[in-house]
Amino acid sequence: MLDRLQAVEDRYDRLNELLSDPEIVSDSKKLREYSKEQSGIQQTVEAYREYKVIREQYNDAKSMLEEKLDADMRELVKEEVSELEEKKVQLEERLRILLIPKDPNDDKNVIMEIRGAAGGDEAALFAGNLYRMYSRFAEMQGWKTEVIDSNPTGLGGYKEIIFMINGQGAYSKLKFENGAHRVQRVPETESGGRIHTSTATVAVLPEAEDVEVDIHEKDIRTDTYCSSGAGGQSVNTTYSAIRLTHIPTNTVVTCQDEKSQIKNKEKAMKVLRARVYDKIQSEVQAEYDQNRKLAVGTGDRSERIRTYNFPQNRVTDHRIGLTIQKLDQVMEGKLDEVIDALIIEDQASRLQGEGE
Repeated sequence: MLDRLQAVEDRYDRLNELLSDPEIVSDSKKLREYSKEQSGIQQTVEAYREYKVIREQYNDAKSMLEEKLDADMRELVKEEVSELEEKKVQLEERLRILLIPKDPNDDKNVIMEIRGAAGGDEAALFAGNLYRMYSRFAEMQGWKTEVIDSNPTGLGGYKEIIFMINGQGAYSKLKFENGAHRVQRVPETESGGRIHTSTATVAVLPEAEDVEVDIHEKDIRTDTYCSSGAGGQSVNTTYSAIRLTHIPTNTVVTCQDEKSQIKNKEKAMKVLRARVYDKIQSEVQAEYDQNRKLAVGTGDRSERIRTYNFPQNRVTDHRIGLTIQKLDQVMEGKLDEVIDALIIEDQASRLQGEGE
């Protein structure tokens, strides 16, 4: 581990030199590439440098115990050794986690797709609740949410809503939300007070850049049509809505949220690129999953990952066996406890995989 850490620090120092080189500074592509690489390993290097200081202090303190000391001084040194050993162990654990190969998508923006599934109007209402929950969570992180396309119902829910969350590390925190989310509650339309179970599916796609997925204009069929609102009423008499079809993968994306056809096409292209990229990634991941499945699941959108029980104010994540009695807070966007637990479980699983 120490050899790997030293190699990372050496690379960090080399990147510092490169980023001061006038030739690199004048080359925007290389400057961006090296800056991104340096930023990606900075946290590891800082932790390693702190570890080296603590390790040296620990070794010095242990050496003092071999000297002739009076009883009081020996007791003080023993306490210092104990404290430094604890810090050293904590840093070693943190460094092991930092050395886990990073998901290249972690720093990306995300495109989220929420759809009402089993449960009719109640499922659509729950889809709306989930959209609000993720929007509030994004707001707390200082991220920006932008609706790309939606199919609202008359009761205030959504048959489908697609939106982008722009923010550093958005994918790293939201990637485990893929799957079927189940709600148990008494619907507002239920006069008998019976608890109903409904579901909504969530898909989380990393935003794909042009260089990551090769989509040719000749492979895209573009159709335009008039936007429509809830109930099928026309809300726009111009052909501003866009439908893009990627012919090789039969991927279809629609967007009618903007009044401008150009803006709708830009948004639709972001979703199309992300879906094609996700399809490619999924094929690679499927092969990997034949050998190993992470504790937090494979991200299969048919997999039931979480239950939201309103009568008992309870949230249960089935993948890691986590249950918390804070549903009211979770629905307000306070997802950190759940998301942090998923990240820790994923890290533990990956650490185990590294050791095998």
